Amino acid sequence: MSTLSLRSIGIAAALAATLVGGCKKTTGGGGGGTTDASATGVWSGTDSVTGSAITALIDSVGDAEFMRADGVLFAGTVQVSVDTLAVTVNGYSEFPAAFSDKSTHGIGTVNGTVVAGDSIAATLTFTTDGGTAMSGTWTLHFEALSNDSSGVTQVSGNYTDNVTGTVLSINTNGAMTSQNPTTSCVLNGTISTADSTHNIYQVVFSYGNCTGTYAVLNGVQLSGLATLNSHVSPAQLTMAASGASAGARYAVVSTLNAS
Repeated sequence: MSTLSLRSIGIAAALAATLVGGCKKTTGGGGGGTTDASATGVWSGTDSVTGSAITALIDSVGDAEFMRADGVLFAGTVQVSVDTLAVTVNGYSEFPAAFSDKSTHGIGTVNGTVVAGDSIAATLTFTTDGGTAMSGTWTLHFEALSNDSSGVTQVSGNYTDNVTGTVLSINTNGAMTSQNPTTSCVLNGTISTADSTHNIYQVVFSYGNCTGTYAVLNGVQLSGLATLNSHVSPAQLTMAASGASAGARYAVVSTLNAS
């Protein structure tokens, strides 16, 4: 199986990663149930092993993206039991880089604890497809912008990647379009929100018309999450998504400024 992770295509990328968070729920009978902590929100912090900054997007239905600033994207589905967090992750190196053993993908686990609306402390155990073992210790803090309301009209507008100059347009119905002037990749997709009380969006998109190295992306559908930071000027949209086609895996993380 071939695997490829892409950091700077289409709407362009800045860093990479994926994680999925659990929802708050009550279990048990009678009046004495147990409430599982919620991992919903935007989280940021560091990996003390690599020293890299980390950003996590986790939505209220359990989907998430986890981005590490050294260009590794982790993707998975978290289970939360009371305050214990566990997730199996796919990890991707950023394109065109590879891990030290030349592989570009691997599998791992993340185990730790979550305090809703406050912190996540977790340990990563990860092995690349080439057999190289990696570890990480993550300390993340809840970002206040997590509680900003979300809606397609709030995120509509134009966003420009400050590296490639690619402009992503989002209309008031949530339709997304862009064309990378270097790779010719045309992006078409949608952005939506399943929970207007949190600043997390769901994105689905595909590429067409890509040339050269990026032609492998044509027709590949990617899905993931996004968040809008309107507390900075210009406002900043961060998106992370992954997908697969014909046995190959792809991951894209993009940071764009409102224009």
